Amino acid sequence: MQSSKSEVFLLRCGVWAGPFYLAVGLAQAFLRDGFVFAKHPLSVLSNGPGGWVQTVNFVLTGLMVVAAAVGFARVLGPKTRAATWFLGGYGVCILAASIFKADPVDGFPPGTPIGPPTTISTTGLIHFIAGALGFTFLAVSCFLAARAMRRRNVPSLARLSLLSGVAVVLGFFGGIALPYGVVGIWLAVVVGWLWLTVMSLRLNGLP
Repeated sequence: MQSSKSEVFLLRCGVWAGPFYLAVGLAQAFLRDGFVFAKHPLSVLSNGPGGWVQTVNFVLTGLMVVAAAVGFARVLGPKTRAATWFLGGYGVCILAASIFKADPVDGFPPGTPIGPPTTISTTGLIHFIAGALGFTFLAVSCFLAARAMRRRNVPSLARLSLLSGVAVVLGFFGGIALPYGVVGIWLAVVVGWLWLTVMSLRLNGLP
């Protein structure tokens, strides 16, 4: 698939959104006291001293996802409009997460009581809703992309999109329901970013 210069730029935003988000988030996770991978999602990094770094991470990543959605729309055309709109919705939800922070939880940041919170703030509730909507939009985008790739006779991307959508749904919503569910949330995050990176690369005509 040949792309114009503007399309190449937009799709490159999709290539780099996931690696950027994870690199910035993981760097904070390793450097900030009290963060435990088995207990905490990256979103809680918006709290405490240095929390502005994760807030900026959300903003820049959300903008890159929205740009990637525009790139998808330009390359794939109007027949895949639904998939691109849902992908753009995912980016908007990431932007919303930058405004409405997750509540401190289970010892992070230091000084927060150990264990699950007994209450949730309005800001934390909106963050949770934005996350649930965002992962739903991402999964739907994966499923719609799978159908689009089947129509274009690209079975490898169709299978990747279908399996990624399933992993996002099971990871995020299973993570909410199960003990140690943060592992499922991590799965949804990593698989979702991997899908966006691979799709952006392939649509960009790169190996």
